[in-house]
Amino acid sequence: MGQETGGRPPIIEETGKRPPIMERVRARQERHRQRHRLYRIGFATLGFLVLAAGIVMLVTPGPGIPVIVLGLTMLALEFAWAERWLERLLNRVEQAAEEVRQSSPAKRVALIAAGVLGVAAYIGIIIFWDIPILPG
Repeated sequence: MGQETGGRPPIIEETGKRPPIMERVRARQERHRQRHRLYRIGFATLGFLVLAAGIVMLVTPGPGIPVIVLGLTMLALEFAWAERWLERLLNRVEQAAEEVRQSSPAKRVALIAAGVLGVAAYIGIIIFWDIPILPG
């Protein structure tokens, strides 16, 4: 976990701090590894399903990124590769948020406007094509 990954130093050294979620994941790993093997297999299977659902949600309506983070968090309790991916993803999210915070007011307004236009387009598509939001 603390070793170098792919010739690069661990991601923690890039930002100087770990995201709080990573601290919680590492704290739970030892307790998780003491659970029964069948529980761990079921939990990992569920983690893969949640991760797959998040990936599908990237191209369909739904909260893709948060679901991917949840799936990777579940898998990080069991697999080192998932922990590395989760840490990279969280660091990228932090960097993007920091860039938005440090951007000019005009850029922030443009980002908000783009988000509002995206939501309006989504709602327009739902209304125009008569797509039901809820099943039934």
